[in-house]
Amino acid sequence: MMEQLLNGEQNMKAAVFFPGIGYHCDKPLLYYSRKLAQECGYEETIALSYTYDGGNIRGNEEKMQQHSKAFMNRQRKCLSALTLTNYDEILFVAKSVGTIIASAYAEKHSIRCRQILYTPLKYTYNFAHREAIAFIGTSDPWSIVPEVQLFHKTAGAMYTYENANHSLETTDTLENLKILQDVMGKTKGFLKRK
Repeated sequence: MMEQLLNGEQNMKAAVFFPGIGYHCDKPLLYYSRKLAQECGYEETIALSYTYDGGNIRGNEEKMQQHSKAFMNRQRKCLSALTLTNYDEILFVAKSVGTIIASAYAEKHSIRCRQILYTPLKYTYNFAHREAIAFIGTSDPWSIVPEVQLFHKTAGAMYTYENANHSLETTDTLENLKILQDVMGKTKGFLKRK
């Protein structure tokens, strides 16, 4: 880092992590992707958090949109203290409802960022994605998988895992570890691309 500063090659990178409703930043997908981001030179990693106690909103479009807006307002306050314009590269990593919040925030504030979308919801695609990679399971009860796959086509690669649920897990623990390793391998490849 010091050598880069001396040579005038400073390239500051920040990664912001947007969790899901019940999937916080210490769960596998966000925990390991944060470690990978750090390995790939993202000096600043910001793990957001929010809580939700309003019961199940799956399948209720009105409640989903209402709570997404409430989460976005809370995250706006958290992110307002962070000056993302100070960074040369910005990465948003999001899970579930966090994919909606990250996408909306990027569009509303004209933030040029790359995005990693773990189990995105269809509302994620109400917003433009400049460069994104996504991961979804065929048994994800929060999504109509073919619909989400179709929406994502213009954003970048989407990887689908057979019989995996909204956490990209199946009923087989060893299979889950294989899925997690594959997801993290593809995540690292995305992080290393320029």
